[in-house]
Amino acid sequence: MKISQLELFKVPPRWLFLKISTSDGLVGWGEPIVEGRADTVAAAVRELSGYIEGRNPDQIEDIWQVLYRGGFYRGGPVLMSAMAGIDQALWDIKGKRYGLPVHQMLGGRVRERIQVYSWIGGDRPSEVAQAAREKESEGYRAIKMNASSELHYVDTPARVHEIVERVGSVRQAVGKDFGIAVDFHGRVHRPMAKVLAKALEQFQLMFIEEPVLSEYPEAVAEVARHTSTPIALGERLFSRWDYKRFFELGIVDIVQPDVSHAGGISETHRIGTMAEAYDVALAIHCPLGPIALAASLQLDACLPNALIQEQSLGIHYNVGGELKDYLVNPAVFQYQGGYVDMPTAPGLGIEINEEAVRDAARQGHDWRNPIWRRKDGSVAEW
Repeated sequence: MKISQLELFKVPPRWLFLKISTSDGLVGWGEPIVEGRADTVAAAVRELSGYIEGRNPDQIEDIWQVLYRGGFYRGGPVLMSAMAGIDQALWDIKGKRYGLPVHQMLGGRVRERIQVYSWIGGDRPSEVAQAAREKESEGYRAIKMNASSELHYVDTPARVHEIVERVGSVRQAVGKDFGIAVDFHGRVHRPMAKVLAKALEQFQLMFIEEPVLSEYPEAVAEVARHTSTPIALGERLFSRWDYKRFFELGIVDIVQPDVSHAGGISETHRIGTMAEAYDVALAIHCPLGPIALAASLQLDACLPNALIQEQSLGIHYNVGGELKDYLVNPAVFQYQGGYVDMPTAPGLGIEINEEAVRDAARQGHDWRNPIWRRKDGSVAEW
């Protein structure tokens, strides 16, 4: 039993899929991607393939260690995302070989279902109250929205008022028994983040996400001193070593590792377990495709501090492709009452429609993050 082949498929709307085949006919799927850098990650996967072709796919931890430590330079979004897709595919193969869902090999299920939330408002949120009502009518019990478009380091009171009014309209529309998360998306700098965190506190948000960029832990700490709202971050952290400082400082309430960026199932599981030791919740980041979501749900099934799951159905990025387009049985992601059941089939718990993947890969994509500028012409965070 050896790893015999790796194949990559760049598919709409902005995803990269990996198929790993073995000498005895089993296949596993992974989703190694950095949004807007699909070709770069694909090159990294191909470069890493020489370390794993001919290896026994059961040796997941040893392969992970080789990929992480074997190149001397380590970490960062490209390498860790490439490793993530490989790791997901190896767990998928192992589960299929032994007839078990991945979560059973990680200690077993601690929950039968997990709450999911839906995105509203897009990158430049405007009319969001009606969108929130629509999601509520579809059965969701929580939504996430961006706080704003680009902001300057210190912006006007009118911009603050605009954001407060918009978030307030959502709370008024859905009532108090409904979760609202507001994503600052790293667009907000320390001076405005303090102001906004305090101003939004009245709406009793589920969390504020990335109030400032994660490379400024001292600024995150200062924002935390200005609000009682839970603070979430982590989509731009890629290993347990990246998270360690935030845990030690005690400035994050919910961590959001992405199973397609943070070293895969193996490393995300370790991050989730570290978080539990610091009484920190887990809300896995996943505005991506079906393989990433399936891998996320396997971790949600077995990590007791998992709180809620992001998912991309209907998200504003999904132009030209959707979450269920590449599945043989889309019902595996059937949301009921704002929850999704834990997958029970072997491996990642999904069956990829390979014909649909190959057809879509002929089209491919060239998705890029937008470049935003402020009124003075300087580059703004997106």
